[in-house]
Amino acid sequence: MRVHLATDHAGMELSAHLLSHLTAAGYDVVDHGPTSYDPEDDYPSFCIDAAQAVIADRAAGTEALGIVLGGSGNGEQIAANKVSGIRAALAWSLDTARLARQHNDANVVAVGGRQHSVAEATAIIEAFLTEPFSGAERHSRRIAQVARFEETGRVA
Repeated sequence: MRVHLATDHAGMELSAHLLSHLTAAGYDVVDHGPTSYDPEDDYPSFCIDAAQAVIADRAAGTEALGIVLGGSGNGEQIAANKVSGIRAALAWSLDTARLARQHNDANVVAVGGRQHSVAEATAIIEAFLTEPFSGAERHSRRIAQVARFEETGRVA
């Protein structure tokens, strides 16, 4: 599986750890930046790039998910969710990470680097990456309603 990774300055330490850890675990990790610490960086471009890459990979038939990191993960989740077709979920526990995949078929996870230890954040991300979508009809129906709204501006 390919994993697209993006962060802001607050997630740099976690991002570096994940790049190494996930690569060692066999994931094809693509780092969308930033490449150096800048406390004034603007995370939207990094997160949007990662989200667009997830969509492009999936359209090409490549299994792909994304990870966006920040101090809280909120802004990064918001930025990723501006990309059509992205369902980015803020995960703060193993349960929220798993449920994001099981119920929402989330394709990007947002995690706050200042909210968790590196070990906790890594476990949350691993839970997200390994959990499949349930495929339950009620969840698929709801996801389709959100997608329809993205396309038409109307909810069924």
